[in-house]
Amino acid sequence: MNFPSKLIENAVNEMSKLPGIGKKTALRLVLHLLKREEEATLTLAESLTQMRTQIQYCRQCHNIADTETCAICASRSRDRSVVCVEDTRDVLAIENTAQYKGLYHVLGGIISPLEGVGPADLHIDSLLRRLPESTIQEVILALSPTMEGDTTAFYLTKKLKIYNLKISTIAPGHPSGR
Repeated sequence: MNFPSKLIENAVNEMSKLPGIGKKTALRLVLHLLKREEEATLTLAESLTQMRTQIQYCRQCHNIADTETCAICASRSRDRSVVCVEDTRDVLAIENTAQYKGLYHVLGGIISPLEGVGPADLHIDSLLRRLPESTIQEVILALSPTMEGDTTAFYLTKKLKIYNLKISTIAPGHPSGR
Protein backbone atom coordinates (compact mmCIF):
# COMPACT_ATOMS: atom_id res chain seq x y z
CA MET A 1 0.00 0.00 0.00
CA ASN A 2 1.43 3.38 -1.01
CA PHE A 3 0.84 6.29 1.36
CA PRO A 4 1.00 10.01 0.56
CA SER A 5 2.71 10.69 3.88
CA LYS A 6 5.07 8.87 6.23
CA LEU A 7 2.92 10.14 9.14
CA ILE A 8 -0.17 8.49 7.64
CA GLU A 9 1.78 5.30 7.03
CA ASN A 10 3.00 5.23 10.65
CA ALA A 11 -0.53 5.81 11.97
CA VAL A 12 -1.95 3.06 9.72
CA ASN A 13 0.78 0.64 10.82
CA GLU A 14 0.03 1.29 14.50
CA MET A 15 -3.77 1.04 14.05
CA SER A 16 -3.43 -2.22 12.12
CA LYS A 17 -1.74 -3.79 15.17
CA LEU A 18 -5.11 -3.74 16.94
CA PRO A 19 -7.06 -7.03 16.87
CA GLY A 20 -9.43 -7.31 13.94
CA ILE A 21 -8.05 -4.21 12.21
CA GLY A 22 -6.38 -4.81 8.87
CA LYS A 23 -4.51 -2.23 6.78
CA LYS A 24 -7.62 -1.12 4.85
CA THR A 25 -9.68 -0.58 8.00
CA ALA A 26 -6.73 1.14 9.67
CA LEU A 27 -6.42 3.51 6.71
CA ARG A 28 -10.15 4.25 6.84
CA LEU A 29 -9.90 5.03 10.58
CA VAL A 30 -6.82 7.21 10.15
CA LEU A 31 -8.44 9.20 7.34
CA HIS A 32 -11.57 9.60 9.48
CA LEU A 33 -9.47 10.96 12.36
CA LEU A 34 -7.74 13.31 9.95
CA LYS A 35 -11.10 14.72 8.82
CA ARG A 36 -12.38 15.27 12.35
CA GLU A 37 -11.73 18.40 14.35
CA GLU A 38 -8.21 18.35 15.74
CA GLU A 39 -9.63 18.64 19.27
CA ALA A 40 -11.62 15.40 18.83
CA THR A 41 -8.51 13.45 17.79
CA LEU A 42 -6.49 14.94 20.64
CA THR A 43 -9.24 14.02 23.09
CA LEU A 44 -9.14 10.42 21.81
CA ALA A 45 -5.35 10.32 22.18
CA GLU A 46 -5.59 11.78 25.70
CA SER A 47 -8.23 9.25 26.80
CA LEU A 48 -6.09 6.37 25.49
CA THR A 49 -3.03 7.75 27.30
CA GLN A 50 -4.98 8.15 30.55
CA MET A 51 -6.41 4.64 30.23
CA ARG A 52 -2.97 3.16 29.72
CA THR A 53 -1.23 5.08 32.51
CA GLN A 54 -3.96 5.22 35.16
CA ILE A 55 -5.83 1.90 34.91
CA GLN A 56 -5.59 -0.33 37.95
CA TYR A 57 -6.55 -3.89 38.70
CA CYS A 58 -8.76 -4.65 41.69
CA ARG A 59 -6.67 -5.97 44.55
CA GLN A 60 -9.36 -8.53 45.37
CA CYS A 61 -10.68 -9.87 42.05
CA HIS A 62 -8.14 -8.53 39.49
CA ASN A 63 -10.85 -6.93 37.34
CA ILE A 64 -10.12 -3.64 35.61
CA ALA A 65 -10.73 -0.70 37.94
CA ASP A 66 -10.18 3.01 38.40
CA THR A 67 -9.38 2.53 42.08
CA GLU A 68 -7.69 -0.06 44.29
CA THR A 69 -10.99 -1.94 44.73
CA CYS A 70 -13.39 -2.26 41.80
CA ALA A 71 -17.01 -1.11 42.04
CA ILE A 72 -18.26 -4.72 42.00
CA CYS A 73 -16.16 -5.82 44.98
CA ALA A 74 -16.98 -2.59 46.83
CA SER A 75 -20.74 -2.92 46.30
CA ARG A 76 -22.67 -4.02 49.38
CA SER A 77 -25.55 -5.26 47.23
CA ARG A 78 -23.56 -8.12 45.65
CA ASP A 79 -24.09 -11.73 46.74
CA ARG A 80 -20.84 -12.52 48.53
CA SER A 81 -21.52 -16.25 48.70
CA VAL A 82 -20.87 -16.77 44.96
CA VAL A 83 -17.77 -16.02 42.91
CA CYS A 84 -17.56 -16.45 39.16
CA VAL A 85 -14.10 -17.22 37.76
CA GLU A 86 -13.36 -15.94 34.27
CA ASP A 87 -11.69 -13.32 32.06
CA THR A 88 -12.22 -9.53 32.05
CA ARG A 89 -14.07 -9.56 28.73
CA ASP A 90 -16.53 -12.11 30.14
CA VAL A 91 -17.09 -10.03 33.28
CA LEU A 92 -18.16 -7.15 31.05
CA ALA A 93 -20.50 -9.39 29.05
CA ILE A 94 -22.10 -10.93 32.16
CA GLU A 95 -22.47 -7.56 33.88
CA ASN A 96 -24.24 -6.18 30.79
CA THR A 97 -26.94 -8.86 31.21
CA ALA A 98 -27.70 -7.58 34.75
CA GLN A 99 -28.59 -11.19 35.72
CA TYR A 100 -25.63 -12.23 37.89
CA LYS A 101 -25.34 -10.54 41.28
CA GLY A 102 -22.34 -12.34 42.76
CA LEU A 103 -18.63 -11.50 42.83
CA TYR A 104 -15.93 -12.29 40.28
CA HIS A 105 -12.35 -13.45 40.15
CA VAL A 106 -10.38 -12.73 36.97
CA LEU A 107 -7.70 -15.34 36.36
CA GLY A 108 -5.88 -13.31 33.72
CA GLY A 109 -5.91 -16.13 31.17
CA ILE A 110 -6.08 -19.90 31.02
CA ILE A 111 -3.48 -22.63 31.36
CA SER A 112 -1.84 -23.08 27.98
CA PRO A 113 1.43 -25.04 27.95
CA LEU A 114 1.91 -24.37 24.21
CA GLU A 115 1.93 -20.62 24.92
CA GLY A 116 4.03 -21.05 28.05
CA VAL A 117 1.19 -20.17 30.45
CA GLY A 118 1.10 -22.28 33.59
CA PRO A 119 -0.89 -22.02 36.84
CA ALA A 120 1.75 -19.76 38.39
CA ASP A 121 1.14 -17.20 35.62
CA LEU A 122 -2.53 -16.83 36.58
CA HIS A 123 -4.31 -15.33 39.61
CA ILE A 124 -5.09 -18.75 41.07
CA ASP A 125 -3.19 -18.30 44.33
CA SER A 126 -5.08 -15.11 45.15
CA LEU A 127 -8.38 -16.96 44.57
CA LEU A 128 -7.29 -19.69 46.98
CA ARG A 129 -6.26 -17.03 49.53
CA ARG A 130 -9.69 -15.37 49.23
CA LEU A 131 -11.66 -18.45 50.14
CA PRO A 132 -10.84 -19.09 53.83
CA GLU A 133 -11.42 -15.45 54.82
CA SER A 134 -14.71 -15.03 52.93
CA THR A 135 -18.33 -16.18 52.91
CA ILE A 136 -17.98 -17.77 49.48
CA GLN A 137 -19.96 -21.01 49.22
CA GLU A 138 -19.98 -21.51 45.44
CA VAL A 139 -17.39 -21.03 42.72
CA ILE A 140 -18.69 -20.84 39.15
CA LEU A 141 -16.08 -21.69 36.54
CA ALA A 142 -17.00 -19.67 33.44
CA LEU A 143 -14.04 -20.67 31.31
CA SER A 144 -13.89 -21.11 27.55
CA PRO A 145 -14.96 -24.56 26.31
CA THR A 146 -11.56 -25.29 24.78
CA MET A 147 -8.87 -27.78 25.68
CA GLU A 148 -7.04 -25.04 27.61
CA GLY A 149 -10.25 -23.91 29.35
CA ASP A 150 -11.05 -27.49 30.33
CA THR A 151 -7.49 -27.99 31.61
CA THR A 152 -7.79 -24.83 33.71
CA ALA A 153 -11.20 -25.92 35.05
CA PHE A 154 -9.82 -29.36 35.95
CA TYR A 155 -6.83 -27.80 37.72
CA LEU A 156 -9.04 -25.37 39.65
CA THR A 157 -11.51 -28.09 40.61
CA LYS A 158 -8.68 -30.15 42.11
CA LYS A 159 -7.38 -27.12 44.03
CA LEU A 160 -10.85 -26.09 45.26
CA LYS A 161 -11.94 -29.52 46.57
CA ILE A 162 -10.36 -28.96 49.99
CA TYR A 163 -12.59 -25.91 50.63
CA ASN A 164 -15.92 -27.79 50.74
CA LEU A 165 -17.52 -25.48 48.15
CA LYS A 166 -20.09 -26.03 45.47
CA ILE A 167 -18.20 -25.93 42.15
CA SER A 168 -20.26 -25.19 39.04
CA THR A 169 -19.47 -24.66 35.40
CA ILE A 170 -21.39 -22.78 32.77
CA ALA A 171 -22.79 -24.88 29.93
CA PRO A 172 -20.83 -24.21 26.72
CA GLY A 173 -23.93 -23.64 24.57
CA HIS A 174 -24.32 -24.57 20.95
CA PRO A 175 -24.92 -21.77 18.44
CA SER A 176 -27.40 -22.84 15.78
CA GLY A 177 -26.26 -20.40 13.11
CA ARG A 178 -29.81 -19.31 12.41
